Amino acid sequence: MTEQATAELEQIRELARQFAEAELRPHVERWDAERAIDPAALDQIAELGFYGMLVPEEFGGMGFDLPTYLAALEELAWGEPTVALLLSIHSAFGVRAILEHGSDEQKRRWLEPMARGEARACFALSEADAGSDAGALTTSARRDGDGWVLAGEKKWVTYGAGAQLAIVAARTGEPGAKGISLFLVPTDTDGWEVVGRESTMGLRPVDVSTVRLNDVRLGADALLGQEGRGFAYAMRGLDTGRLGIAAQAVGIARAALDHARRYADERRQFDQPLRNFEAIQFKLADMATRIAAARALLAEAAARPTTQAASMAKLFASETAMFVSDEAVQIFGGYGYMRDYPVEKLMRDAKATEIYEGTNEIQRVVIARELYRD
Repeated sequence: MTEQATAELEQIRELARQFAEAELRPHVERWDAERAIDPAALDQIAELGFYGMLVPEEFGGMGFDLPTYLAALEELAWGEPTVALLLSIHSAFGVRAILEHGSDEQKRRWLEPMARGEARACFALSEADAGSDAGALTTSARRDGDGWVLAGEKKWVTYGAGAQLAIVAARTGEPGAKGISLFLVPTDTDGWEVVGRESTMGLRPVDVSTVRLNDVRLGADALLGQEGRGFAYAMRGLDTGRLGIAAQAVGIARAALDHARRYADERRQFDQPLRNFEAIQFKLADMATRIAAARALLAEAAARPTTQAASMAKLFASETAMFVSDEAVQIFGGYGYMRDYPVEKLMRDAKATEIYEGTNEIQRVVIARELYRD
């Protein structure tokens, strides 16, 4: 990066950090207990332009490059991980999908309200019997005159109840991945029905919903890109999405280390602070080292993004988040297991990063496969 680009990145990182410290950190325990983020906080995020980080300036966005976007996500995740998750899905599967595959009319219609946070996006891919296997999807999209009719049920739709725009994967052709297409579905369309919310272990402030599409009627302009190319588009979105999850995981790990470091300095045993004991020093050193390595790997992947680099960053950063938060709980001892202290929440949040956007077992398959590509 140039010196100017580095300076701009650090300015955005500091802005995100200040917002996270002032407006997110003080409320995370309450939001976790209430299973909801204050709408005012999401409105503040919109006012600061974070929904438009990857939207070009010509459409009213910030036009950030990938490293700057990920730096902001990391700081917001340090404050509250669900905020980074919402922005990652909105940006990777909403904004970038429309930018890369949308028509001029779709870009004009959606990108400006998306940049302002007026059209917040979710991604509806998974199904109960198919998981995230696009080839096994049963949600259908059939032609009806010049338009389409969508029918089926989607599971584990993050922000399905709060988003204004859904990118929906549906079958338009033969069985298998090549028969899948993507559609832009305004969530106020007749037939879009949120029928249930999951009770999750972590990331509790954001809804993870089941959505039913009851013969949702759409115009011809709802098809995103080419018919039958939806699976390929989703895989491209996953590359960006996995980098976003890696940034989220690094933010979680940093937050856990901050709490553990402070506690080890304040908590005393045998008339001295915990930080003086070698066992605790070794834990803190390992935690800090893994975080530094995860950040470096993420920075490398952001500078030269590839499918393999995204999977490596997501794999290593998510396992770092789990390791660091687990060690933080251990440093807190019995208090770490209590809801009154922050590290148990971070440990619950960290676990999700090893699962969504492709489990870490899948990441290892992807990495190994890419080793043999010409």
